Amino acid sequence: MMSGVRRTGPVVCVALIAGSLLSGCVTTVGGAAVRAPGGPSSIDVPILAESDLDHVLLSPGAVNGIMGATGIRVTASSEDLSDNSDGVSDLDCLGAIYGAERLVYGGSDWTALRDQVLQEPTSDNEHWVEQIAVLFPSADKAHAFVENSRATWEKCGGTSIDIDNSDVHSTWKIDDADVSGDILTQTSTQRNAGGWGCQHALSAAANLVVESWACSDAITDEARSIAAAMLENAAK
Repeated sequence: MMSGVRRTGPVVCVALIAGSLLSGCVTTVGGAAVRAPGGPSSIDVPILAESDLDHVLLSPGAVNGIMGATGIRVTASSEDLSDNSDGVSDLDCLGAIYGAERLVYGGSDWTALRDQVLQEPTSDNEHWVEQIAVLFPSADKAHAFVENSRATWEKCGGTSIDIDNSDVHSTWKIDDADVSGDILTQTSTQRNAGGWGCQHALSAAANLVVESWACSDAITDEARSIAAAMLENAAK
């Protein structure tokens, strides 16, 4: 649910949590270790069960530390996918501009999901974060999802996407994706929003896919750091 829209994170109502830019509307507030293809090579993550997903997510304190903030807290959560397909100008880039989308994960055989939006609980929030943990029946399925996403992110780099969500309209410039490492990343900047931008990160380890969005006026590599920390949690 990408609700990274300027100071609202792109628009939030998860169905809602759709990604850092996006929407839908929700309630606020073991096995042997395997190194899955595509996952960080230095982290051994065991095959996970749905009961492990809540432990993969970072605490608000950890998110504040990564974002250099103090007032970030959970403002929305969901255990299902969102659908923002009607509000995106290019459906082929839906997965590059929104997280946990129904059309993006459809057919991937995912089995369980945890999705949280975190931000300062004010109308003028300075940060917007989304963390998503998705369980798959096997490491191969999780890796296949990331590989498919890699192609989408590369294709959509260098384009602009219009988002219409309720009465909010925004245009986002999508930068070229960094798909060379274990954690894929891509940055998008909202037009006419004073530098407001979001980094999107995605990775897989064992049968887990982690997806994160981090938005602020001076975003750098925070989403990658959040994704890496989620994978570290999964390895514990």
